[in-house]
Amino acid sequence: MKGVNSAPGDYIHFKSQVPLHKIPIGTKQWRYYDFGPKVVPPLICLPGIAGTADVYYKQIMSLSIKGYRVISVDIPRVWNHHEWIQAFEKFLDAIDIHHVHLYGTSLGGFLAQLFAQYRPRRVRSLILSNSFLETRNFAAAMPWAPIVGWTPSFLLKRHVLTGIRDGPHEPFIADSVDFVVSQVETLSREDLASRLALNVDNAAVGPLLLSDSFITIMDTNDYCAIPQECKDQLSEKYPGARRAYLKSGGDFPFLSRPDEVNLHLQLHLRRVGVEARPDMVSGTANDDNEGSTSDKNDKKWDSEGPQKEDGGDTARPSPDRQQQNADGPSPTDQQPQSPDSTDSHDLDNQLLSNAGLLFLKPIWNILGVYPVAPIIKI
Repeated sequence: MKGVNSAPGDYIHFKSQVPLHKIPIGTKQWRYYDFGPKVVPPLICLPGIAGTADVYYKQIMSLSIKGYRVISVDIPRVWNHHEWIQAFEKFLDAIDIHHVHLYGTSLGGFLAQLFAQYRPRRVRSLILSNSFLETRNFAAAMPWAPIVGWTPSFLLKRHVLTGIRDGPHEPFIADSVDFVVSQVETLSREDLASRLALNVDNAAVGPLLLSDSFITIMDTNDYCAIPQECKDQLSEKYPGARRAYLKSGGDFPFLSRPDEVNLHLQLHLRRVGVEARPDMVSGTANDDNEGSTSDKNDKKWDSEGPQKEDGGDTARPSPDRQQQNADGPSPTDQQPQSPDSTDSHDLDNQLLSNAGLLFLKPIWNILGVYPVAPIIKI
């Protein structure tokens, strides 16, 4: 695991384009990004213990230019799953969002399932990546859990980082590890302690009212910090869920394999009835650089419609103004159609047929050859 001396160029570009919001709700401080047309039901990304709202920057940039709304949040300082459910519901109320699609990785996937269990009317679909159903295994591996709130910061960071596999890695996986390590360094002792407390809190996911057909399980086939036993339990609980397997990607496929992850996210959203609004995206997307946009995309969307594309710079609204513009339920925010519809399958086939071109284009440019595109299992 090498040290991180500088941020990736696409992350610097992301920070220059997408504003970071910080709002206090009760005693909790919420830190989040919200980008994309406000009329589209949002995909909310929930990170694991080592993640922050920033780790999903590649998903925010890629999906927003396609007309989807993506919200990435930091897990606030909550110490048990009941406190998490209440805090997250208050957050959704504060930004005026009624129904959500949740994408959670590791601990974030576990928290997404708990929210879907206790607030079933608000969750329309789930995407779970390298996640689990219960905390028993993690509690057993952390006997000092009762004193986690008094543990020094350097010990908490050491415990979190030892759960990340150290090299050798493929270059893209190594870069993803370095980025996450840099994010861990930004977390306070209280942030780390509360997340570890959530990870060992005595809780388990119960029955969900959400149909398996509105759940996608996306896992990596190489390795991750979540034991295979936990991942198998998750698959057995949702036998009717759609499977999306990544050949490699490590613990953070959303950073190491963003093109594949973003494709699966887009397929899931279309399958569960979320209609993108590319007509509300100002400027032209740069398809050759996944995860980045042109300067014209620096304009902000609001609920009144698309900005004029007259080439001029548009001032970005303040967080307060953005919250005032957040929509209530929209026509696309109604119960999605059956995922087995013909239109959904047609889109799946179309996107998958183009996936090889998307993944291999950088290789063609470098080598001047045309290898066979990998097969993606859905």
